[in-house]
Amino acid sequence: MKIGLGWWGFRELPFEEHLNICNQFGFKILEIGIGDELPSTFSIGLDETVIGKSMSLASRFGIKLPYATVENDFTLTNLEDHNNMIEHVYNAIEQAALFKVSHIRLFVGFMPAEDITNKIYFQVIDAMKRCSQICREYDISISIETHGRIIHKNGIAFHYNTMSTDPKFLERLMRDLPGNVGFNYDPGNIKAVRPADKTYCLDIINERINYCHLKDWKRKQGGWEAVAIGDGDLDYTRIFEKMKFDGIYLIEYEPVQDLKNGISRSLNYLDNIGVNYIM
Repeated sequence: MKIGLGWWGFRELPFEEHLNICNQFGFKILEIGIGDELPSTFSIGLDETVIGKSMSLASRFGIKLPYATVENDFTLTNLEDHNNMIEHVYNAIEQAALFKVSHIRLFVGFMPAEDITNKIYFQVIDAMKRCSQICREYDISISIETHGRIIHKNGIAFHYNTMSTDPKFLERLMRDLPGNVGFNYDPGNIKAVRPADKTYCLDIINERINYCHLKDWKRKQGGWEAVAIGDGDLDYTRIFEKMKFDGIYLIEYEPVQDLKNGISRSLNYLDNIGVNYIM
Protein backbone atom coordinates (compact mmCIF):
# COMPACT_ATOMS: atom_id res chain seq x y z
CA MET A 1 0.00 0.00 0.00
CA LYS A 2 1.26 3.48 -0.88
CA ILE A 3 0.56 6.14 1.74
CA GLY A 4 0.96 9.90 1.98
CA LEU A 5 -0.25 12.74 4.20
CA GLY A 6 -3.40 14.81 4.00
CA TRP A 7 -2.95 18.52 4.75
CA TRP A 8 -5.93 19.40 6.98
CA GLY A 9 -4.06 18.79 10.24
CA PHE A 10 -1.40 21.22 9.01
CA ARG A 11 -3.91 24.02 8.52
CA GLU A 12 -2.42 26.30 11.18
CA LEU A 13 1.16 25.84 9.97
CA PRO A 14 3.11 27.43 7.09
CA PHE A 15 3.85 25.27 4.07
CA GLU A 16 7.51 24.92 4.99
CA GLU A 17 6.44 23.22 8.23
CA HIS A 18 4.16 20.90 6.28
CA LEU A 19 7.22 19.77 4.37
CA ASN A 20 9.40 19.50 7.47
CA ILE A 21 6.95 17.22 9.27
CA CYS A 22 6.32 15.18 6.15
CA ASN A 23 10.06 14.74 5.77
CA GLN A 24 10.57 13.78 9.42
CA PHE A 25 8.31 10.78 8.93
CA GLY A 26 9.71 9.90 5.51
CA PHE A 27 6.57 10.65 3.51
CA LYS A 28 7.05 11.48 -0.15
CA ILE A 29 3.46 12.42 -1.01
CA LEU A 30 1.72 15.46 0.49
CA GLU A 31 -1.74 16.86 -0.19
CA ILE A 32 -2.11 20.64 -0.53
CA GLY A 33 -5.00 23.03 0.00
CA ILE A 34 -5.96 25.66 -2.56
CA GLY A 35 -8.11 28.67 -1.68
CA ASP A 36 -8.25 31.79 0.44
CA GLU A 37 -9.85 30.32 3.56
CA LEU A 38 -6.77 29.66 5.70
CA PRO A 39 -3.19 30.95 5.99
CA SER A 40 -1.91 27.47 5.15
CA THR A 41 -3.70 27.23 1.81
CA PHE A 42 -2.26 28.45 -1.46
CA SER A 43 -4.29 31.53 -2.36
CA ILE A 44 -6.00 31.55 -5.73
CA GLY A 45 -4.24 33.82 -8.20
CA LEU A 46 -0.70 33.27 -6.98
CA ASP A 47 2.07 34.25 -9.34
CA GLU A 48 3.62 31.29 -11.19
CA THR A 49 6.98 32.27 -9.71
CA VAL A 50 5.65 31.83 -6.18
CA ILE A 51 4.15 28.46 -7.07
CA GLY A 52 7.41 27.42 -8.71
CA LYS A 53 9.34 28.25 -5.54
CA SER A 54 6.98 26.14 -3.42
CA MET A 55 7.27 23.23 -5.83
CA SER A 56 11.05 23.54 -5.86
CA LEU A 57 11.12 23.54 -2.06
CA ALA A 58 9.02 20.36 -1.99
CA SER A 59 11.28 18.83 -4.61
CA ARG A 60 14.35 19.46 -2.46
CA PHE A 61 12.68 17.32 0.22
CA GLY A 62 11.88 14.70 -2.41
CA ILE A 63 8.17 15.35 -1.82
CA LYS A 64 5.51 15.31 -4.56
CA LEU A 65 2.22 17.25 -4.45
CA PRO A 66 -0.22 15.34 -6.68
CA TYR A 67 -3.37 15.94 -4.62
CA ALA A 68 -5.13 19.25 -4.03
CA THR A 69 -8.27 20.16 -2.12
CA VAL A 70 -10.73 22.97 -2.81
CA GLU A 71 -13.55 24.21 -0.58
CA ASN A 72 -16.82 24.47 -2.49
CA ASP A 73 -20.56 23.93 -2.29
CA PHE A 74 -22.60 23.25 -5.42
CA THR A 75 -25.93 23.01 -3.56
CA LEU A 76 -26.35 26.76 -3.03
CA THR A 77 -29.88 27.86 -3.90
CA ASN A 78 -29.11 31.44 -4.94
CA LEU A 79 -28.19 31.43 -8.64
CA GLU A 80 -25.65 34.26 -8.36
CA ASP A 81 -23.97 32.54 -5.42
CA HIS A 82 -23.90 29.27 -7.34
CA ASN A 83 -22.34 30.85 -10.43
CA ASN A 84 -19.75 32.58 -8.25
CA MET A 85 -18.96 29.22 -6.67
CA ILE A 86 -18.39 27.62 -10.07
CA GLU A 87 -16.09 30.51 -11.00
CA HIS A 88 -14.21 29.99 -7.74
CA VAL A 89 -13.67 26.31 -8.58
CA TYR A 90 -12.64 27.15 -12.16
CA ASN A 91 -9.94 29.46 -10.79
CA ALA A 92 -8.83 26.86 -8.27
CA ILE A 93 -8.51 24.25 -11.01
CA GLU A 94 -6.40 26.64 -13.09
CA GLN A 95 -4.10 27.09 -10.11
CA ALA A 96 -4.01 23.36 -9.32
CA ALA A 97 -2.84 22.82 -12.89
CA LEU A 98 0.17 25.05 -12.21
CA PHE A 99 1.07 22.68 -9.37
CA LYS A 100 0.74 19.83 -11.89
CA VAL A 101 -1.63 17.88 -9.65
CA SER A 102 -3.27 14.69 -10.86
CA HIS A 103 -6.35 14.84 -8.61
CA ILE A 104 -8.44 17.62 -7.13
CA ARG A 105 -10.85 17.06 -4.24
CA LEU A 106 -14.24 18.76 -4.51
CA PHE A 107 -17.46 18.58 -2.50
CA VAL A 108 -20.94 18.16 -3.93
CA GLY A 109 -22.17 20.51 -1.21
CA PHE A 110 -23.57 20.57 2.28
CA MET A 111 -27.32 20.82 1.90
CA PRO A 112 -28.90 17.98 3.94
CA ALA A 113 -29.81 15.03 1.74
CA GLU A 114 -33.45 15.23 2.83
CA ASP A 115 -33.70 18.74 1.37
CA ILE A 116 -32.20 17.93 -2.04
CA THR A 117 -34.68 18.46 -4.87
CA ASN A 118 -34.26 17.27 -8.45
CA LYS A 119 -33.41 20.85 -9.37
CA ILE A 120 -30.54 20.99 -6.85
CA TYR A 121 -29.37 17.50 -7.77
CA PHE A 122 -29.03 18.32 -11.46
CA GLN A 123 -27.49 21.68 -10.58
CA VAL A 124 -24.72 19.70 -8.88
CA ILE A 125 -24.38 17.33 -11.83
CA ASP A 126 -24.15 20.26 -14.27
CA ALA A 127 -21.50 21.97 -12.14
CA MET A 128 -19.43 18.78 -11.97
CA LYS A 129 -19.71 18.33 -15.74
CA ARG A 130 -18.54 21.87 -16.34
CA CYS A 131 -15.61 21.47 -13.97
CA SER A 132 -14.71 18.11 -15.47
CA GLN A 133 -14.36 19.68 -18.91
CA ILE A 134 -11.70 22.06 -17.60
CA CYS A 135 -9.98 19.28 -15.70
CA ARG A 136 -9.73 17.20 -18.87
CA GLU A 137 -7.67 19.96 -20.47
CA TYR A 138 -5.09 19.53 -17.71
CA ASP A 139 -5.40 15.74 -17.30
CA ILE A 140 -6.74 16.21 -13.76
CA SER A 141 -9.27 13.86 -12.19
CA ILE A 142 -11.96 15.16 -9.85
CA SER A 143 -12.55 13.36 -6.56
CA ILE A 144 -15.78 14.01 -4.65
CA GLU A 145 -15.22 13.55 -0.94
CA THR A 146 -17.74 11.49 0.99
CA HIS A 147 -18.45 14.24 3.48
CA GLY A 148 -21.47 15.22 5.54
CA ARG A 149 -22.52 18.63 6.77
CA ILE A 150 -20.60 19.30 9.99
CA ILE A 151 -21.63 21.79 12.64
CA HIS A 152 -19.14 22.39 15.45
CA LYS A 153 -20.39 23.28 18.92
CA ASN A 154 -18.02 23.63 21.88
CA GLY A 155 -15.38 21.45 20.27
CA ILE A 156 -17.84 18.73 19.29
CA ALA A 157 -18.67 17.88 15.67
CA PHE A 158 -22.23 17.05 14.68
CA HIS A 159 -22.54 15.29 11.31
CA TYR A 160 -25.56 15.40 8.99
CA ASN A 161 -26.29 13.35 5.87
CA THR A 162 -25.59 14.93 2.46
CA MET A 163 -25.66 13.71 -1.12
CA SER A 164 -22.14 12.33 -0.79
CA THR A 165 -22.87 10.23 2.31
CA ASP A 166 -26.34 9.04 1.32
CA PRO A 167 -26.53 5.60 -0.37
CA LYS A 168 -29.39 6.48 -2.72
CA PHE A 169 -27.76 9.68 -3.89
CA LEU A 170 -24.39 7.96 -4.28
CA GLU A 171 -26.05 5.41 -6.55
CA ARG A 172 -27.45 8.25 -8.67
CA LEU A 173 -24.10 10.04 -8.75
CA MET A 174 -22.42 6.86 -9.94
CA ARG A 175 -24.77 6.83 -12.93
CA ASP A 176 -24.78 10.53 -13.75
CA LEU A 177 -21.25 11.83 -13.14
CA PRO A 178 -18.72 12.22 -16.00
CA GLY A 179 -16.08 9.53 -16.33
CA ASN A 180 -13.22 11.63 -14.96
CA VAL A 181 -15.14 12.33 -11.74
CA GLY A 182 -14.57 9.77 -9.02
CA PHE A 183 -14.72 9.72 -5.24
CA ASN A 184 -12.40 10.63 -2.42
CA TYR A 185 -13.45 7.82 -0.11
CA ASP A 186 -13.48 8.80 3.55
CA PRO A 187 -15.24 6.01 5.44
CA GLY A 188 -14.80 7.86 8.73
CA ASN A 189 -17.08 10.64 7.50
CA ILE A 190 -19.75 8.14 6.48
CA LYS A 191 -19.47 6.37 9.84
CA ALA A 192 -20.11 9.67 11.65
CA VAL A 193 -23.36 10.09 9.70
CA ARG A 194 -24.60 6.48 9.92
CA PRO A 195 -22.54 4.52 12.48
CA ALA A 196 -24.78 1.46 12.23
CA ASP A 197 -24.00 1.01 8.53
CA LYS A 198 -20.82 -1.07 8.55
CA THR A 199 -20.53 -1.07 4.75
CA TYR A 200 -19.71 2.67 4.78
CA CYS A 201 -21.08 2.80 1.20
CA LEU A 202 -17.98 1.03 -0.13
CA ASP A 203 -20.12 -1.45 -2.04
CA ILE A 204 -21.71 1.44 -3.94
CA ILE A 205 -18.68 3.49 -5.02
CA ASN A 206 -15.86 0.96 -4.95
CA GLU A 207 -15.41 1.07 -8.72
CA ARG A 208 -14.99 4.86 -8.80
CA ILE A 209 -12.69 5.56 -5.84
CA ASN A 210 -9.68 7.55 -7.07
CA TYR A 211 -8.55 9.20 -3.80
CA CYS A 212 -8.72 8.15 -0.15
CA HIS A 213 -8.49 9.77 3.30
CA LEU A 214 -7.67 7.65 6.35
CA LYS A 215 -9.14 8.89 9.63
CA ASP A 216 -11.78 8.07 12.19
CA TRP A 217 -14.32 9.77 14.46
CA LYS A 218 -15.01 8.90 18.09
CA ARG A 219 -18.17 9.54 20.10
CA LYS A 220 -18.14 12.61 22.32
CA GLN A 221 -21.09 14.08 24.23
CA GLY A 222 -23.70 13.27 21.63
CA GLY A 223 -21.47 14.19 18.71
CA TRP A 224 -18.01 13.28 17.46
CA GLU A 225 -14.36 14.21 17.74
CA ALA A 226 -11.84 13.57 14.98
CA VAL A 227 -9.26 10.88 15.84
CA ALA A 228 -6.55 8.84 14.19
CA ILE A 229 -7.21 5.50 12.58
CA GLY A 230 -6.96 2.97 15.37
CA ASP A 231 -8.22 5.46 17.99
CA GLY A 232 -11.84 4.74 17.10
CA ASP A 233 -13.72 1.55 16.25
CA LEU A 234 -13.63 1.76 12.45
CA ASP A 235 -12.15 -1.54 11.26
CA TYR A 236 -9.91 -0.60 8.35
CA THR A 237 -8.77 -4.19 7.93
CA ARG A 238 -12.15 -5.11 6.46
CA ILE A 239 -12.21 -1.97 4.32
CA PHE A 240 -8.74 -2.57 2.86
CA GLU A 241 -9.64 -6.17 2.04
CA LYS A 242 -12.62 -5.02 -0.05
CA MET A 243 -11.26 -1.83 -1.64
CA LYS A 244 -10.28 -1.96 -5.30
CA PHE A 245 -8.40 1.33 -5.08
CA ASP A 246 -4.68 0.91 -5.76
CA GLY A 247 -3.59 4.55 -5.50
CA ILE A 248 -2.11 6.49 -2.60
CA TYR A 249 -3.93 6.42 0.75
CA LEU A 250 -3.60 9.73 2.60
CA ILE A 251 -3.45 9.75 6.39
CA GLU A 252 -5.66 12.67 7.41
CA TYR A 253 -5.17 13.40 11.09
CA GLU A 254 -7.32 16.44 11.82
CA PRO A 255 -6.53 17.72 15.36
CA VAL A 256 -3.80 20.36 15.31
CA GLN A 257 -2.68 20.13 18.93
CA ASP A 258 -0.91 16.74 18.65
CA LEU A 259 -0.40 16.41 14.91
CA LYS A 260 2.86 14.46 15.01
CA ASN A 261 1.58 12.10 17.67
CA GLY A 262 -1.59 11.48 15.68
CA ILE A 263 0.40 10.65 12.55
CA SER A 264 2.56 8.28 14.60
CA ARG A 265 -0.50 6.53 16.02
CA SER A 266 -1.92 6.17 12.52
CA LEU A 267 1.27 4.52 11.30
CA ASN A 268 1.35 2.26 14.36
CA TYR A 269 -2.19 1.15 13.60
CA LEU A 270 -1.24 0.21 10.05
CA ASP A 271 1.71 -1.74 11.46
CA ASN A 272 -0.50 -3.48 14.02
CA ILE A 273 -3.03 -4.70 11.45
CA GLY A 274 -0.24 -6.00 9.23
CA VAL A 275 -0.36 -3.51 6.37
CA ASN A 276 2.77 -3.41 4.25
CA TYR A 277 3.13 0.16 3.10
CA ILE A 278 5.58 2.44 1.37
CA MET A 279 5.71 6.22 1.71
